[in-house]
Amino acid sequence: MDKYIGKKLDGRYEITELIGVGGMANVYKAHDVMEDRLVAVKILREEYASNSEFLRRFKNESRAISVLNHPNIVKVYDVSFTERVQFIVMELIDGITLKEYIGQQGQVRWKEAVHFTVQTLRALQHAHDKGIVHRDIKPENLMLLRDGTLKVMDFGIARFSRSQTATITDKAIGSVHYISPEQARGEVTDGKTDLYAVGVILYEMLTGRLPFEADSAVSVAIKQIQSEARRPRQINPDIPEGLEVITLRAMQKDPARRYQSAAEMLRDIEEFKRNPSISFEYKYLSAPAEEKQEVGRAVARAHRPGETAPARPQRTAHPPAKRRRSEEAIPEENVEYVKKTPFLAILTGIAAAFALSAATFIFLMFYYNNPFVAVDEVNIPDFVGVRYDTAISSPRYANFNIIVEEPVYSEEYEKGVICEQKPKYPKVVKIGSDVRVKISNGAQMITMKDYSNMEATEAFAELKKQGLEYSESRISHPSVPSGYVVRTDPVKDSEVKAGTVVTVYTSIGPQTSMVPVPKVTELYVDDARSLLNTRALKIGTVETDPDSEEPYGTVISQSPEEGEMVAEGSFINLVVSQGESDETRLSIPVTLPSGINKPVTVQAFMDDVEIHNLQINPTETTLWKPTFMGEGIARIVITINEKTYQEYLVDFDEKTRYLDVDNSEGFRLD
Repeated sequence: MDKYIGKKLDGRYEITELIGVGGMANVYKAHDVMEDRLVAVKILREEYASNSEFLRRFKNESRAISVLNHPNIVKVYDVSFTERVQFIVMELIDGITLKEYIGQQGQVRWKEAVHFTVQTLRALQHAHDKGIVHRDIKPENLMLLRDGTLKVMDFGIARFSRSQTATITDKAIGSVHYISPEQARGEVTDGKTDLYAVGVILYEMLTGRLPFEADSAVSVAIKQIQSEARRPRQINPDIPEGLEVITLRAMQKDPARRYQSAAEMLRDIEEFKRNPSISFEYKYLSAPAEEKQEVGRAVARAHRPGETAPARPQRTAHPPAKRRRSEEAIPEENVEYVKKTPFLAILTGIAAAFALSAATFIFLMFYYNNPFVAVDEVNIPDFVGVRYDTAISSPRYANFNIIVEEPVYSEEYEKGVICEQKPKYPKVVKIGSDVRVKISNGAQMITMKDYSNMEATEAFAELKKQGLEYSESRISHPSVPSGYVVRTDPVKDSEVKAGTVVTVYTSIGPQTSMVPVPKVTELYVDDARSLLNTRALKIGTVETDPDSEEPYGTVISQSPEEGEMVAEGSFINLVVSQGESDETRLSIPVTLPSGINKPVTVQAFMDDVEIHNLQINPTETTLWKPTFMGEGIARIVITINEKTYQEYLVDFDEKTRYLDVDNSEGFRLD
C-alpha cells in the first residue's frame, strides 16, 4: 500500500488515493480539513528528493505557477518543502486530458479545436506576460472539464524568461512530439516555443495524427528541425483554409516567421471565427518548396488587388550548346550594359576594394591586438566543475574569454556545470585568452515510449535497445491478454536517465487467484524459492547486501512483504546477505517423492545441526536444492516429516558429495 495514503501532511491535507503517476512526482487526491475541500497534492518521489536537478524542476514549477492567476491555469493553494517531503497543493480537476479526448474523438471538430486553442493561448499569454515560458505544452498537460473549460497544468520545466540562471546551454527538454526546432537544438527558448507546441496540438486535433512520427525520440526531434509536415487539408479536407494557415504559421521552423505572441495568434483566430472563409496573405509562408520562390511577388500582389504580374523580359535566343556560363549568371536585360563596361574599370574597382579591405584588417588587428604591446601572462584556472553562470559572472574568471562549445551528456557533472576545457589546467596563458568549454547537459535522458498492449518480451527488447533496464511485475487485468504489457513505471512520455530500471507490469489474464505472500526472510534464498513455488509465486530481482552480518544467501528483506495479497504468478523481490566467509558453499539437488500430495516438513541437518526447515508440497516442488557451508567432511541428513529420506557425505574441500543412504525409492510417510 502507498505510504502516503491515509497520512495527513502538515496536519492539514489528508491523502485519500493515488490519482496520477508522473516522471518525477505522484499526484494524490486529498481532503483539506482546514478549508473542507478536495484538493490535488503533487508529491516529489523519494528517489528524486536528493537529486538537485529534479528538486530544482519541482521547485521551479511551484515558483512559476504560484505567480499565475488565470481561469485557464490550474490554481495552486499551498507549497511545502521540508527535508522529509516536498509537495504542491493544487485545485482538483474533475476531467480528462486533451490527449484522452483526442484519442476518443479521432479528429476533433474544428470549432471545438478552435475553442480549446483559444483557452490555451489565453493561459499562455497570461504566463508570458509574467515572464514564464511553459516549455512542455502538450495535450497531456491540458485538462478538460465537463463544461468544456480547459486548464493548463504541469509547469515542471517552465522557465522565467528573464531568469539570471538561463543560459544558451539550456538543454532541449519537453515532449519530443511537441518541442520546437530551437528547443530540439538546445537553443534559447521563449514564448514562441510554446506557440509552436500549440500549433502542433491544433494540427493533431484537426487531423487526428501527429505531424511527425518516427521510431525514436531522436528521429522525431530531427524531423522537427528539418522536415515539413503534410498540410492538414491533405489529411482532412473539411478543415477551413484559414484555420490551416493559422496552424502552419504557428508551426514555422524559423521563430521569426512564427506568431510572435499568443495575443497575435488570438487575433487571427478571432478574425477567422468572424469569417471562416477568410484567406490570410501569409499562407505563402508555409507553401511547398516549389511555391516559395514566388513568395515575394505573391505577397506584393496581395497588397495590390487587381494588379497583374509583370510580363517576363524577352530573352535573346541562344543555342543551348553555345551559350556561355558567364551569360547564364547575368539577367539578360542587363547583358548590353555588361558588354559596354570597360574591362580596365572593372579591374580597378576590384583592386580598390581589395586595398580597402586589407587596410581595414590591418587597422583592426593593431587596434584590438597590437603585436608590439606586451600582454601579461597568468595561470589558467580549473574551470571543470564550475557552473557556467558562475564562470561568466565571477570576477575571478574575468581575464578569460569563455567560448561555449557543444553541450555533452555527463553522469559525473550535473546540468549547467563545465565538464571539459581547452586549454586544460594547469597552464600559463596570456590575459584575455580564449578558453573553450563544454557544459554538461546532465545525464542522458530518454523519453519513455508507450509499451502498453505490447508483447512483454518485445517490450523488454525495446527497453534494452533504448538503454534502459527492466524488472517485471505480473498483475491480472480484465482485458489485456496474458503475457502483454499493461503499463510501465515510469509512464510513457516520462524522461528518465539511461540505465534506469523500468518496472513493466505484464498481464496474467483476467481470472487470477490472489494469494498471501509468505514470510521468506531468515531463509536461504533457495529455500525461499521453494516456498514461493508452493504458493504459485516466483522470485523476482535478487539484490545482495555486502554489509549484512547474516550468513551468506540469507534473505534479509522481501517486497511485497509478508501477508500482502498478490496474484498467482507474481514476482517477489528479495535482498539477500552477501556475507563474508572463508567456508565453501555447496548445493545438493534433492528430488522429492512424487507420491505425496500434501505439504510436508522438509529438514536438512549437517552434523546433527538443523540448517534448513520449510513446508513443501512435493507435487508442486519436485526438486529442492538446499545450500550448505562448511570445511572438511560433513554428513548431511535430509528428512521428511522427521523420517530419514537421504544421507550424504560431503567433502567441502573437494566440493564433492556421496549419497550414502537413499530411502527415496517407494518412500512412504506411514
